[in-house]
Amino acid sequence: MAAPTSATAAGLATFIDASPSPFHVCATVAADLGAAGFVELRETDEWPDAVGQFFVRRGGSIIAWRSGHGQAFSIVGGHTDSPNLRIKQHVDRVAAGISTVALEPYGGAWLNSWLDRDLGLSGRVSVLDGEAVVERLVKVDEPVLRVPQLAIHLSEDRKGVTPDPQRHLDAIWSTDPDSPGLVAWIAERLGVGPADLLGWELMVHDVEPSRIVGAEQDLLSAPRLDNQATCYAGLRALLDVGGKLDLPPSTQMLALFDHEEVGSGSQRGAASDFLATVCERIVLSRGGDREELSRAMASSVCVSGDMAHATHPNYADRHEPGHQIRLGAGPVLKVNQNLRYASDAHGAGVFERACRRAGVPLQRYVHRADLPCGSTIGPITATRTGLVTVDVGAPQLAMHSAREVMAVADVPMYAAALAGFYELG
Repeated sequence: MAAPTSATAAGLATFIDASPSPFHVCATVAADLGAAGFVELRETDEWPDAVGQFFVRRGGSIIAWRSGHGQAFSIVGGHTDSPNLRIKQHVDRVAAGISTVALEPYGGAWLNSWLDRDLGLSGRVSVLDGEAVVERLVKVDEPVLRVPQLAIHLSEDRKGVTPDPQRHLDAIWSTDPDSPGLVAWIAERLGVGPADLLGWELMVHDVEPSRIVGAEQDLLSAPRLDNQATCYAGLRALLDVGGKLDLPPSTQMLALFDHEEVGSGSQRGAASDFLATVCERIVLSRGGDREELSRAMASSVCVSGDMAHATHPNYADRHEPGHQIRLGAGPVLKVNQNLRYASDAHGAGVFERACRRAGVPLQRYVHRADLPCGSTIGPITATRTGLVTVDVGAPQLAMHSAREVMAVADVPMYAAALAGFYELG
């Protein structure tokens, strides 16, 4: 039986619906951290030398920590972004007498799943406010966009078509070819002139709310389970262990990065200096030096959380037959001999022990040797920091689809396992 946890499938559904973009994930996490007494720091400020609970944001990434009395860091890592369709820079177009919005894929989006859905709009924009450039979040849950599928009668042999990412993904905006367009519409909603909208990172999202479904109400149907399920489980784990020890043995840290789905190579991705710099500043602000930092990193562990492939009942042959993964059967340890996952024997032992402490079962995943394997922030984090890193996740189906599914029971078990990791230090 899983250890007590505040994580629930309903809670995850609420979290996801509030967080359609990486920037909204960070805002949602920051609000919960603030309510629990965590203090936000800015990278440009001098950090306090006192122990406590803090967090810092860098765009669509966020790192939170609770000070420990030992040198080591116990880190749960994850990513805030998900594959989707994003707004181009010259966004407003007219085709066949219809106003459209120019979209392009982000990450490995399963393109057919985005067709014929009611789509909202989210992300962040830069706005001119007097002489200053300020950031504003955008969240439109109204169905303002739709990418229509081609009618089956117009496809060759009525077999349908595979969307071309350049030609087939623009969304219908208006039947009026003289419509002012998306940019002017957003500016009006923000109360600024179109010329004052200086830049944007905007994306579409499915406006249908997340739902608990199934004859036994044992499944969660939601967008962005990859990887907001980890963001939520890691957050609940960090908050759940907060009252158990006045000063934990290690510094408990939650590190959530943007841009994993496109390789993590940005100023706020897992390949950036963000995590290493935060760890260094924590050590230095408490009076440590480079020697103490090196010792701290050498004794630390990062659990890289991402979602895992459950065995698909209709495509069981696409999975490694000796490593079947079931929905509702607990967290998953992910191992790849070619290091697409960072797990080694030591990291596997750490996470197995955490699951035992939490009272949850552990499943072990290996990808088919004749199929290319995806990756995570795990190998990048291990390479960038030298941390012992183990790749884990919760099982799901329809990964990278606009709509994904996981078992209700796996949400609290996943969070409990991560809490067990924090508690063991």
